[in-house]
Amino acid sequence: MAMLIALYGTPDDAVAFDQYYFQTHVPIAKRVPGLRGYQVTRGPVLSTSGPSPWYLIATLTFDSMQAIQSAIASPEGQATAADLANFATGGVELLFGDTASI
Repeated sequence: MAMLIALYGTPDDAVAFDQYYFQTHVPIAKRVPGLRGYQVTRGPVLSTSGPSPWYLIATLTFDSMQAIQSAIASPEGQATAADLANFATGGVELLFGDTASI
Protein backbone atom coordinates (compact mmCIF):
# COMPACT_ATOMS: atom_id res chain seq x y z
CA MET A 1 0.00 0.00 0.00
CA ALA A 2 0.95 3.64 -0.39
CA MET A 3 -0.54 6.83 0.93
CA LEU A 4 -0.90 10.45 -0.04
CA ILE A 5 -1.21 12.81 2.91
CA ALA A 6 -2.61 16.32 2.49
CA LEU A 7 -1.80 18.70 5.35
CA TYR A 8 -4.10 21.73 5.25
CA GLY A 9 -3.05 24.88 7.10
CA THR A 10 -5.56 26.94 9.04
CA PRO A 11 -7.89 28.58 6.51
CA ASP A 12 -9.00 32.21 6.52
CA ASP A 13 -12.60 31.07 7.06
CA ALA A 14 -13.02 27.64 8.66
CA VAL A 15 -16.76 27.41 7.97
CA ALA A 16 -16.27 28.17 4.26
CA PHE A 17 -13.35 25.71 4.11
CA ASP A 18 -15.39 22.90 5.67
CA GLN A 19 -18.39 23.52 3.44
CA TYR A 20 -16.32 23.60 0.24
CA TYR A 21 -14.03 20.76 1.24
CA PHE A 22 -16.75 18.28 2.12
CA GLN A 23 -19.39 19.30 -0.43
CA THR A 24 -17.16 20.03 -3.45
CA HIS A 25 -13.54 18.92 -3.09
CA VAL A 26 -14.05 15.46 -1.58
CA PRO A 27 -16.45 14.36 -4.36
CA ILE A 28 -13.89 15.52 -6.95
CA ALA A 29 -11.04 13.72 -5.17
CA LYS A 30 -13.03 10.50 -4.77
CA ARG A 31 -13.16 10.17 -8.58
CA VAL A 32 -9.36 9.79 -8.77
CA PRO A 33 -8.58 6.38 -10.27
CA GLY A 34 -7.00 3.82 -7.97
CA LEU A 35 -8.15 5.47 -4.72
CA ARG A 36 -8.67 2.73 -2.09
CA GLY A 37 -9.41 4.76 1.03
CA TYR A 38 -9.98 8.36 2.17
CA GLN A 39 -9.72 9.43 5.82
CA VAL A 40 -9.75 12.89 7.37
CA THR A 41 -9.14 14.23 10.85
CA ARG A 42 -12.10 15.64 12.74
CA GLY A 43 -11.67 18.37 15.31
CA PRO A 44 -8.41 20.04 16.30
CA VAL A 45 -5.13 18.53 15.09
CA LEU A 46 -2.78 18.43 18.08
CA SER A 47 0.91 17.77 18.59
CA THR A 48 2.76 16.71 21.73
CA SER A 49 3.41 20.39 22.43
CA GLY A 50 -0.20 21.53 21.86
CA PRO A 51 -2.00 22.87 18.80
CA SER A 52 -0.39 22.17 15.43
CA PRO A 53 -0.34 24.42 12.36
CA TRP A 54 -2.61 21.95 10.56
CA TYR A 55 -6.34 22.46 10.36
CA LEU A 56 -7.17 19.17 8.65
CA ILE A 57 -5.17 16.12 7.54
CA ALA A 58 -6.45 13.89 4.76
CA THR A 59 -4.93 10.45 4.15
CA LEU A 60 -5.65 8.82 0.80
CA THR A 61 -4.57 5.22 0.27
CA PHE A 62 -3.58 3.51 -2.97
CA ASP A 63 -2.17 0.11 -3.92
CA SER A 64 1.31 1.45 -4.71
CA MET A 65 3.45 4.51 -5.41
CA GLN A 66 2.88 3.86 -9.12
CA ALA A 67 -0.86 4.02 -8.49
CA ILE A 68 -0.41 7.42 -6.78
CA GLN A 69 1.68 8.70 -9.67
CA SER A 70 -0.93 7.50 -12.17
CA ALA A 71 -3.71 9.05 -10.11
CA ILE A 72 -1.95 12.42 -9.93
CA ALA A 73 -1.32 12.39 -13.69
CA SER A 74 -4.92 11.46 -14.57
CA PRO A 75 -7.47 14.10 -15.61
CA GLU A 76 -9.29 13.49 -12.29
CA GLY A 77 -6.04 13.96 -10.36
CA GLN A 78 -5.28 17.16 -12.25
CA ALA A 79 -8.81 18.46 -11.52
CA THR A 80 -8.35 17.64 -7.82
CA ALA A 81 -5.01 19.47 -7.70
CA ALA A 82 -6.41 22.49 -9.56
CA ASP A 83 -9.34 22.68 -7.10
CA LEU A 84 -7.00 23.29 -4.14
CA ALA A 85 -6.72 26.98 -5.06
CA ASN A 86 -10.48 27.33 -4.60
CA PHE A 87 -10.49 26.72 -0.85
CA ALA A 88 -7.05 25.98 0.71
CA THR A 89 -6.39 29.55 1.84
CA GLY A 90 -4.13 28.32 4.66
CA GLY A 91 -1.97 26.40 2.20
CA VAL A 92 -1.60 22.67 1.70
CA GLU A 93 1.39 20.36 1.79
CA LEU A 94 1.19 17.04 -0.04
CA LEU A 95 3.31 14.07 1.06
CA PHE A 96 3.31 10.55 -0.29
CA GLY A 97 5.15 7.29 0.30
CA ASP A 98 4.99 3.53 0.56
CA THR A 99 3.57 2.00 3.72
CA ALA A 100 4.37 -1.21 5.55
CA SER A 101 2.74 -3.04 8.40
CA ILE A 102 5.25 -3.73 11.16
